[in-house]
Amino acid sequence: MAAVHSILGWVVIWWCAAVGLWGVGSAVARRDVGSFFALGTILGLFLGVVEVVLGVWMLAGGSDPGSFHVFYGAVVVSMVAFAYIYRAQLAVSPGLRWGLLLLFVAGLGLRGVQTFGASL
Repeated sequence: MAAVHSILGWVVIWWCAAVGLWGVGSAVARRDVGSFFALGTILGLFLGVVEVVLGVWMLAGGSDPGSFHVFYGAVVVSMVAFAYIYRAQLAVSPGLRWGLLLLFVAGLGLRGVQTFGASL
């Protein structure tokens, strides 16, 4: 299970970073992002939640990743919840706003990888 969690974590980081850069780049170029961007965004956020669920499952099984690693996982799930709550505001300029959100999630994933094993 740890190998799946590790590999999926890197997939989420790279996926969110790529789709986030796509969205920000489209906003800078003043182009419409289209439906494939929406699909990529949904897939990236869904995979992020799946990654956190796997982590919680491992934590319940006795794994000790460290408190900071768990914190960043909780922030990822919170970001998905806030994105859902504020989806109307994010739709104003979807490429820029969703792209920045995805880049933030990718950054949270990187911090989660860096802080594995670190506790208070």
